[in-house]
Parts: sequence; C-alpha cells; structure tokens
Amino acid sequence: MNVSVGKDFEEFVKGKVASGDYASVSEVVRDGLRLLREKDLILEARLQSLRGEIQKGLDQADAGQLLDGPAVMAELRELIKNRMP
Repeated sequence: MNVSVGKDFEEFVKGKVASGDYASVSEVVRDGLRLLREKDLILEARLQSLRGEIQKGLDQADAGQLLDGPAVMAELRELIKNRMP
C-alpha cells in the first residue's frame, strides 16, 4: 500500500523515526492507525451511552414522568446566573 500524506506529515513522521521514538515509518503509521481506531471506539461508546440516556428519557416520558419545561428552564437559568462571576 502506498499512501501520500503531504509534506508536513512526511516531515513529522521522519522526525519521529530520526528521534528514535520509532524504528520505522511503518511503525509510526501503525501507531497512528491504532490511535485512530481507539478514538473511533471511544466515540462509539459515547454515542451508545448517549443513545441509552435518550432511550431512558423516552421511557420516562412514556411512563408520564415528565418535568415542567418552563420551570426546568427557570431553574437552569438561575443555576447559570449563580455560577457567573
């Protein structure tokens, strides 16, 4: 596989190898890909958690466990107001 990364990234990768942090360009690229995969997994976990929280709210709404919107907004505004310097 041949990949073009542009001059800035090419210099960055070569610098990593030259510094001794990595033994080869391939090691730098593999490490970068591992980090990208890890980032994707973290994002997916966060999305799943968010979906769970949304479902929880929908279930509560279906069960009639709702809050008064204007009252909640007033409470939030008061909290924000008290936190401002």
